[in-house]
This record gives sequence, structure tokens and C-alpha cells, in this order.
Amino acid sequence: MVKLNRPHIGIFGRMNAGKSSLVNVLSQQDTAVVAAVPGTTTDPVKKIMEILGIGPVTLIDTAGLDDTSELGPQRVAKTQEVLNQVNLALIVFAQDFGSYEKDLAALCRQRGVPFFFVHNKSDLYPAAPKELEGAEVVEFSCLDNNNKPLLAAIAKHMPKSAYAHDDVFGGFVKAGDEVVLVMPIDASAPEGRLILPQVQAMRSLLDLHAIGIGVQPAELPLWLAKHTPKLVVTDSQAFKQVSAAVPAHIPLTSFSILFSRLKGDFDLFLQSTPKIDDLQDGDRVLILESCSHSVNKCDDIGRVKIPAWLQKKTGKKLHFDVLASLDPLPKDLSVYRLAVQCGGCMVTRVQVLNRVHRLAQAGVPVSNYGMTIAWCNGIFDRVTEIFKR
Repeated sequence: MVKLNRPHIGIFGRMNAGKSSLVNVLSQQDTAVVAAVPGTTTDPVKKIMEILGIGPVTLIDTAGLDDTSELGPQRVAKTQEVLNQVNLALIVFAQDFGSYEKDLAALCRQRGVPFFFVHNKSDLYPAAPKELEGAEVVEFSCLDNNNKPLLAAIAKHMPKSAYAHDDVFGGFVKAGDEVVLVMPIDASAPEGRLILPQVQAMRSLLDLHAIGIGVQPAELPLWLAKHTPKLVVTDSQAFKQVSAAVPAHIPLTSFSILFSRLKGDFDLFLQSTPKIDDLQDGDRVLILESCSHSVNKCDDIGRVKIPAWLQKKTGKKLHFDVLASLDPLPKDLSVYRLAVQCGGCMVTRVQVLNRVHRLAQAGVPVSNYGMTIAWCNGIFDRVTEIFKR
């Protein structure tokens, strides 16, 4: 299985605080460029590695918080956006500790990101207090081969949620259960491959020792004529055809709704989706993709199909904005009356939650691709019922 939920660790601090050197020591590779020139790191640099006693992680080295160059504000903004992607923040300082470190600590607390301070270059400067701003301080030197205290602090402060097991079915399916996965092969299906949610769902069934059956919509009635599966999971775009074929006594849901539980805030999506009926002419809707993909196809689900379904369902003329990958949210969220988040198969749960919770805090209802499509097709209660019990 593609392990996208590996813990993400962000390395933050001023220019020349030794952030990149720290990343290189942890990864035991020349991952980040190191130089005495201020501002050497200009964009976030990611490194996937295994830390003994912690496991696979993604380290993210960031630009200096005190970058005052012409592009400094943009680099600092990117650095702060990394906070929306990490499970743990290491705030690195060397000789000076002041407003930059305090402000970042306050931002971590505001966004619910666990953190601690790393007093780097401790071979050059006197030891710092054991605690600053109510957070632990770890002494560290890139010239010292002893990184055990730093690794121990990472293990101590890493939230347990960062190690969440990728159980797509969330306890609903057990060993021996039969689950039918309906996977349309159409213009949106990658040639010769399955899309990632389908792959992850099948792998999860194998891990559970359940029985996974893969069919296209046309073959589903033939299978159901002789079998009564525990659950049918379909691509949301085939909801109308599949719901007509699946008897009412067989639970039905979609890959996107499964992932709304694994990667998102299921209860928030559940409560927000009925707000679709409150949309009025001229309202703006924000479509939240979590990956970068080709948008040349005329039937793109987020950019074409969902907007069409929403306008047909509401009978209103709506305006749509699309946010791709992990691009930052628009500064003014008050203009939106609804946001629709994809399943999030390509990103981590913390990345999805940070995004949707910031929208919710701004008063924007947030739905999910699968739930939105189900609402527009009149089967919302049916495809969410099994998870509301």
C-alpha cells in the first residue's frame, strides 16, 4: 500500500540557524544544500527517510523566517503554509531567541501543531533554558554524533494520530466479509491502471482478510443475482446506475465517502452537505482538489461534473473556484457559501483537516465529493447510513 500517512516533520527557524544541516544529520544524507550564505534554502525541501525507533517520516526543510530579500515575504508565506502539512514542528534557533521563534510557537498552538525547540550549534553557544515559551528545548550540534536526545524528543512529541493505520473501512468490514468494488473503466480511468482509492481499498480488504470483488457497473447485477455482499463500494460518479442495481438491504457507499472518514472530518461533511439546498444565484463554491492532474478532459469530476450536478440540483447559477494540490486557501474565505473537498487519497489526514477546519472556522460549510454527488442524486441518507450507526 502507498503509505501517504507517514508522519510529516517540519524544520523551522531563522536563516543560518542550521536547519538544513540538522535535516542532513537526521537523514544521514546531503538532502539539503548547506552554506554560510543567508537564504540558501528558498523553497520547502522534502526528504522521505526512516528514523530508527520512529519509522518512515517525511522531513520538510523550510526557508528562513527572517528572510528580508525581495522574495522574502513569499518564502516566509510558503514556510508558514508548511504548518498545514506537518504532524510535528521543530523550531530551530542558535545564538538568538526572540520574536520570530515566539511568533511561530504561537502559530503552532493556534493551528494545533505539536512542537518543541532545538537549540542548534550548542558547541558554539551556552546552553539554553530547558524550557522556553512553555515548550521543551533540546540541545543539539550537527558536529556531535549524538542525536539520541533529538530523536527521543521527536518520538515523545509526535502525536499518536500521525501513526494512524490506513484502515479504509474503519472497522465496518471484518475477515471473511465479501465487499464488491464497482470500478468504472471510462475516459477518466488511467489507461492500464486503477485510481489510488481503488487500489487502497482493495489492499485494505486484503489486510483484513476480507474478500474483494472488482466489477464494472454493467456486470454488477449479474454478481448480485447470486451473491449478497456485506458492502458495495462504487465510484461516486456511478452512484445513479449502481444505486438502482443494489437492493435496499445491501449497504452501499463510495470510495470518496470511505476516504472522508479516513482522511477528513466525516461529521463536518455530514452536517454541511444539506447546506447545498441553501445556495442562491451568484454564490461562490470552492472545489478542493488535493492532487495535481491533467484537466484537459471534458469530464473532470471536480471542475466539470460536480459544478454541473450542483447547478442542476439547486437550479441556481453558481460560480466555482478550484484549488489544486496543497495550494494555500484564498485569503478571503467569506466569499464562499460552500466548499467541496475531494477524498484526499494523495495527501495526509492532517493536511485535509487543516484545510477543511480553517474553512469551517470561517463559517464555510464543507462537503465531500462523494457526499455532494450523493445529495445531488437523492441517495445521501442511504450511502452514509452505515457510518452513522
